[in-house]
Amino acid sequence: MEQKQKLPGEIWVLVGAALFVALGYGIVAPIMPQFARSFDVSITAASALTSVFAGMRLLFATPGGKLIDQFGERKMYMVGLLVVAVSSLASGFAQNYVQLLILRGMGGIGSIVFSVSAMSLIIKLSPPNQRGRASALYGSTFLLGNILGPSIGSLLAVWGMRLPFFIYAGTLFLAFLVILIALPEAKRAEATPDAPLIEPMTVKEALTSPTYRAVLVTGFSHAWTNMGVRLTMIPLATGVAVGFDDWVSGAALTAGAIGTALALLVGGSWSDRYGRMTVIVPGLLISGLFTIIFGQLDNPVFLVAVCLFAGLGAGLIQPGEQGAVADVLDGRPGGKVVSTFQMAGDIGQIVGPPLAGLLADHLGYSFAFAVSGIILILATFAWIPVRGATRGGYSKPDNQDQ
Repeated sequence: MEQKQKLPGEIWVLVGAALFVALGYGIVAPIMPQFARSFDVSITAASALTSVFAGMRLLFATPGGKLIDQFGERKMYMVGLLVVAVSSLASGFAQNYVQLLILRGMGGIGSIVFSVSAMSLIIKLSPPNQRGRASALYGSTFLLGNILGPSIGSLLAVWGMRLPFFIYAGTLFLAFLVILIALPEAKRAEATPDAPLIEPMTVKEALTSPTYRAVLVTGFSHAWTNMGVRLTMIPLATGVAVGFDDWVSGAALTAGAIGTALALLVGGSWSDRYGRMTVIVPGLLISGLFTIIFGQLDNPVFLVAVCLFAGLGAGLIQPGEQGAVADVLDGRPGGKVVSTFQMAGDIGQIVGPPLAGLLADHLGYSFAFAVSGIILILATFAWIPVRGATRGGYSKPDNQDQ
């Protein structure tokens, strides 16, 4: 029997840092809209904090990738953490809405820098046959932090709405120290006559790979529905539209998170063993199908159960798509390649909820969930051109097919 290979120690360092980041974010995220509303602004203005954060992530994704290629993943990871830490600390002292909005935008810049750097490090440090497992472990850590964070934040609410921002700044600084102390700086390669320096992969080059094109479509669709629409629309659909008790939306979101966590336990290893496409495509189909079903139900127990299965599908997608990006890079640096993948997800997460909201306003919540589920299912067609991804655990760019 083949013995499971241990993950490198550097991966566990990144996971430890991610836990601090996720816990802090989970503490501050629920309080953000309420803090904005304390400045006597509209609900729309409070919601704009999320939009400006995501918008700045999108705007600085390409420059961030270029900086990572130039200065290295570890340095830019720490820079990104410090930028978000400073912006969070300053947000706790914000005296008006405009200040908070500007600082939230600064946080978006730091967020894209450290998230792309972290993913690049996971890709770089993971053995080829452990990339999916490493990505799943990293994703599980963020999921755990995002589940525990709001619970901790609710306990701290009695001390005011500014405290969570200071705590988030503190957890980010702890993550910075973890990377500074426990993750050594890798020696940057230098060109020699016998070993020329490997140039970072360009996005244009990556796009010659059908795997990369498929993973961009997958990232966009996954973020649209699973990271955007479901989290935004489920509370509205169960509470405002149907009029269920508050516990239904909370139970539905929790069931989805549990399903995702369960799938992450096996999804990464399965994608390493059986191939990215073999795990991602069922994940898209399962998540898409149960998203459609959710919009057709009016029984609270069935709604919660359906969210569990939709979460299972979502958990199969995440480690496979990150592993696929690693396979395309195949050991080469490529900050722009990683940041473009992140951009695809950011775009989906930005445009999905408002468009689904428009559909819900004019055609009903059932139609909005149906369209969101169909978007996931349609993403499976992007994997048709991919060959060699069903065996051997991973696939390399298939340039000769172009």
